[in-house]
Amino acid sequence: MVPLVAGALTAEEIRDVNTRYHDAAAAAYDAKWGIDFGVVGREQVILKLTKALGRPPPHYARSLEIGAGTGYFTLNMLRAGLIDRATCSDISPGMLGTLQTNARRLGLQVDAVRLDAERLPFGDGSFDLVLGHAVLHHIPDLARAFAEFARVLAPGGTMLFAGEPSRYGDRISRAPKRLAGALAPAWRRAVGARAAIPQGPAPRPDTALEGIVDVHAFAPGELQRAAAQAGLCEVRVTGEELLANWFGWTNRTLEASARPDEVPWAWRLYAYRGYLCLQEVDRRLLEPFLPAGIFYNLMISARKPPAG
Repeated sequence: MVPLVAGALTAEEIRDVNTRYHDAAAAAYDAKWGIDFGVVGREQVILKLTKALGRPPPHYARSLEIGAGTGYFTLNMLRAGLIDRATCSDISPGMLGTLQTNARRLGLQVDAVRLDAERLPFGDGSFDLVLGHAVLHHIPDLARAFAEFARVLAPGGTMLFAGEPSRYGDRISRAPKRLAGALAPAWRRAVGARAAIPQGPAPRPDTALEGIVDVHAFAPGELQRAAAQAGLCEVRVTGEELLANWFGWTNRTLEASARPDEVPWAWRLYAYRGYLCLQEVDRRLLEPFLPAGIFYNLMISARKPPAG
């Protein structure tokens, strides 16, 4: 695993930075990333689970989500009837607070626990599914975390993580961001939006910490080895999103350059529908044939060997 950040932070410093960043980001997180708990959100989560597993997701009696954030994966899985009892964990109290608010609004019951992924306070074999979305790259000691995931899985249980940055995919995604940055003034004139209001000399805490919360990017083989070394079997690593990612980052960069209330609704609809369309192109034409490492996101699934 390759660090994304220059400088040598200790493991405790990494945990502290991630806690403070995600606490500050929690209230606006769903709006910032377009997180949905309706039909679209459920379809997106089920699609990601299907890609990671290589088959439609089965039903799980007991699940543990690592780095659950505001509940995107677990709450949508509960609404889809894929989980009986869900435990959601995060290092950030702010994220867990927003998750619990979302769960109450949706009429769902979850157990929310603040914890460090490298030290899970659960007995051996406590869960049939351990999962997460966009969390592994925040964890300092991946080997220790994977060992804990394997320990708390029941024999025959499944581990699944999605949304992890690939080393090469992360590098090539910088090109559309740079292009969009250069085109932003012309784009704002075209859509009739003024430049975003500067934050001033003291940026928001989440903005100030944003560049140092990601501590890993992965090659597919590194994730495979981490799972195998933890004693897991049937390890599967796949890639997700190439064209959709370039399109999405270009649009996010353009939109971030403007005042949010002045970005036209027609543009937002175009960006949203275009992303979904290119996601389908990726799924049908690119993901089955191109190497996993070229995509922006990696996903991994594995099983704990059955007892005996």
